[in-house]
Amino acid sequence: MKVFRFNGGRIGVANQEGWFDVTDSYGVNPASWPPVQMVQFIADFDSCIKNLLAHADTKPIDAESIRLDVPLEWPNKLLAYPVNYVKHGEEMKSTNRADRNGFFMKANSSLSGPNDPIVLPEIPGREIHHECELGIVIGKKGKNISREEAFDYIFGYACLIDMVVRGKEERVMRKSYDSFCPFGPWIVTADEVPNPSNIQARLWVNDVLKQDANTKDLIVDIPEMIQTASRVATLYPGDIIATGTPEGVGPVNRGDRVRIAIEHVGEMTLQVK
Repeated sequence: MKVFRFNGGRIGVANQEGWFDVTDSYGVNPASWPPVQMVQFIADFDSCIKNLLAHADTKPIDAESIRLDVPLEWPNKLLAYPVNYVKHGEEMKSTNRADRNGFFMKANSSLSGPNDPIVLPEIPGREIHHECELGIVIGKKGKNISREEAFDYIFGYACLIDMVVRGKEERVMRKSYDSFCPFGPWIVTADEVPNPSNIQARLWVNDVLKQDANTKDLIVDIPEMIQTASRVATLYPGDIIATGTPEGVGPVNRGDRVRIAIEHVGEMTLQVK
């Protein structure tokens, strides 16, 4: 199943029978602040989805007539694992890999959706790079989660681009500009991804393939990411984990078009401004 936000924060789901607006049947106000409606929906999903799909207020929608928003706007946390592919470490001339670095945080306000542009800041003389990543969405609260239990805590997956200004400042600052975390176009529930530890992720700039890698080559794999993060911080429904980028990172410029596609998950194309 796909779970998504559209038309200013309405909540939708898509399955083999079609696309549906569950906003009214779930009883949320898309305009309320803070915008945590999707976080709550993820927490309630298993207990409510069957009833919502049968509810009289659940309406079918035309997928071609809606504007998809970022599927998660206000998670409790957005964390990421740096240098998590060997070849990316080699291209960056870094020996300090994810198994030594642990994770870092990005500002939630860097999240943007499949129809939002990537807006480059005015920083003369600096390159801004794309990083193609799989985004993991946590489905339930957990602390000190074991490797064996890790996949039980995953709600779903999405495409994620971790934009970064190259330089010597703190990584968190260089990766936290507004629009520097395109995420979407929807969240695919975990049951739709047969083996997340063996899926292909690709990224193109202006139709030129720049990144092409498989999650089987992660240094810190998905279960270990969840185990490590949960030893430090309690994970909550809606938390996002970015798995790290493979080799092939490079600069983007205003006017470019960036496309990301992840097997079993989806794809999205973004304009750079």
